[in-house]
Amino acid sequence: MTTSRPNLRSPRGATARACAPRPAARPARAPAAVLVGGTLLLTVACSGGDDRTVAESETAPTVAERPLAAQATASTPSASPTSDLTETDARNALITESDIEDQWTQVKDPRSWRDSLLVGQVDVAAFLTGKSDAEACQRLVNALYDETLLGSPSGASALTGFQEGDSRLLYQVAAYQKDDLDDSMTWLKSLPDTCDQFTLTGSGSGRRTVQVVEASLPEEGDDRQGLTVTVKGTSGGDPVTLTLDVAAVRIGADAITVTNGGLDGADHDTTRAAVEQGTPRLEDVLAGRTPQPTPSGVE
Repeated sequence: MTTSRPNLRSPRGATARACAPRPAARPARAPAAVLVGGTLLLTVACSGGDDRTVAESETAPTVAERPLAAQATASTPSASPTSDLTETDARNALITESDIEDQWTQVKDPRSWRDSLLVGQVDVAAFLTGKSDAEACQRLVNALYDETLLGSPSGASALTGFQEGDSRLLYQVAAYQKDDLDDSMTWLKSLPDTCDQFTLTGSGSGRRTVQVVEASLPEEGDDRQGLTVTVKGTSGGDPVTLTLDVAAVRIGADAITVTNGGLDGADHDTTRAAVEQGTPRLEDVLAGRTPQPTPSGVE
């Protein structure tokens, strides 16, 4: 019996030689995209598939040819999950005046509050601007009346604001990277211990004493954290006390945040109402439903 021998002139011979072990050599200035694309094609060729598979791999798009977002996903398969929340979803999930108690009025541009928020004779934006020696506490002060309480959103985001007398309420719905959002929630939970009392200095308002205590929230969402932040100092030579409720509720990779209060204190019932009414609204839009209006306010 004659034993057949492999055809040494087969086109696969070149591939076999390419797959053989050899010392690794790193090109001095080869672009990363070329290396990635070449590695993918070589991997397919060495996979043992038929000639048709190899030919198809030569025409398939490489990672370098995909949009940037697709490259990031393909190159980091274990990346933190992201949300499917759209801009329209985020806007639909915002609370309205009828969702919170009392005589709140919706404002036109709450994004300007961080730069300029004049309440009576007090420039609240300047009053909250200063420096703390503790990084975690500085992050909190920087995020009050800002859109970054839980970090910068990675996806859709919507914001609304309300005013009543000397109080202001800022409400945000946003999508995040899940791991980043979990880290931010952990940071919020640590603040009553790490930032229970600290000093804020600079920005023309002298020394201000800041206290942070935990505040209870309704059992909404997958995770939640409430804080009450009190800032005491002077403005224009007069003593000033600013009290703010801070609330965050996570649902998957999305979250709602609330900053509520002012020079007359923080109305905790309004903060709780915003959470109780706002969380189901976000859950509705994530489920593809249209949130129902709340014509009679909070019961």
